[in-house]
Amino acid sequence: MRKPITMACLFLLLLVVLTGCWNRRELNELAIAVAMGVDKKDNDYLVSIQIVNPGAVAAQRAGTDTAPVITYSTQGTSIFEALRRTTTKSPRKIYLSHMQVIVLGKEVAEEGIAKVLDFLSRDHEFRTDFFLVVSKDATAEEILKTLTLLEKIPANKMFHSLQSSNTAWAATGKATLDKLISDMTSEGKHPVLTGITLDGAKDIAGTKENMQRIDSRALLRYEGLAVFKKDKLVGWLNEEESKGYNYIQNEVKSTAEYVACPNGGNIALEIIRTNSEMKGKVVRKKPEVAIEVRVEANISEVQCNMDLAKDKTIRGLEAKAAEKIKGFMQQAISKAQHKYKADIFGFGEAVHRAEPGFWKKEKQNWDEEFVGLDVDMRVDFNIRGLGTISNSYLETKEE
Repeated sequence: MRKPITMACLFLLLLVVLTGCWNRRELNELAIAVAMGVDKKDNDYLVSIQIVNPGAVAAQRAGTDTAPVITYSTQGTSIFEALRRTTTKSPRKIYLSHMQVIVLGKEVAEEGIAKVLDFLSRDHEFRTDFFLVVSKDATAEEILKTLTLLEKIPANKMFHSLQSSNTAWAATGKATLDKLISDMTSEGKHPVLTGITLDGAKDIAGTKENMQRIDSRALLRYEGLAVFKKDKLVGWLNEEESKGYNYIQNEVKSTAEYVACPNGGNIALEIIRTNSEMKGKVVRKKPEVAIEVRVEANISEVQCNMDLAKDKTIRGLEAKAAEKIKGFMQQAISKAQHKYKADIFGFGEAVHRAEPGFWKKEKQNWDEEFVGLDVDMRVDFNIRGLGTISNSYLETKEE
């Protein structure tokens, strides 16, 4: 009796192991989507999907005149409906698991992105490691239909440009789906997204001509940060304000700054390391926030004759650089407080951590409290290196 039971158990175990891929799909049956744009058209959504053209990007077909990507734009009452309607144009089913960038049109962002995020987080094919950006001075459709140099696939260009600028330039920021939803649902912080714009001639942006010139006549560029109040776009931070925001958020990995020389010219500084700390407190029933930023830098370029061997000279440069960074932070805070009335910095979260009891009473009125919030900022700037030479050749020439 035991032998038949044992055999039956082994048979059932083999069935579990050998079930195979019940929902498998062959690669040649799929259209690999790498970027998506969402615009508003009338009362509907206009969804643009950028799909890789595998034959055009293959190494052995490098000389082909075929475009490396195809972009389909379809209208629908919902994003899901528009995507399904795309099958009337595409010979293959759209596959969304390799999505790298999603571009939100300005009108969609101003109306509110909660419905878009619901679809993105609900659909099982989407991963959560793609970047979200907001189109500025162009529609999401125009952004996705722009062909780019260096990277054959425009979505790759957008993805890697945002990664590199986030690492080497302090005025942009990476936002994945999880981070965006976390900021949007937080009681003490509003979200921001990086803006993307189309520079140049829009009429040739999607043509081969745009890829065949040394000086591309139309190119994609990241510019500023989009400020949201909950899920609605309310305005923008310029480049300096965006830098200030990232210094406060401890998101500056490296960037370039400069300070003016007393006798004309500038000294360029390479920021090599930063660390920011934010602390909240309540004094006499009034919330306060203190921000301390520590910055380390190297001198990367000298355009004037200054004696960098003197300790006094270095201390003067450090003081000027610290004041400049503090100014960036003040600009960002001032605009968020007085123009947008949106706490994009997480000051509310800092107060919540420090004084949970106060936060429980005042969190419903935090946007009003934020407008008059006292923020103390301190910047400690240290120059660590002068490069491979000390004084400039200009100094030697003067001597």
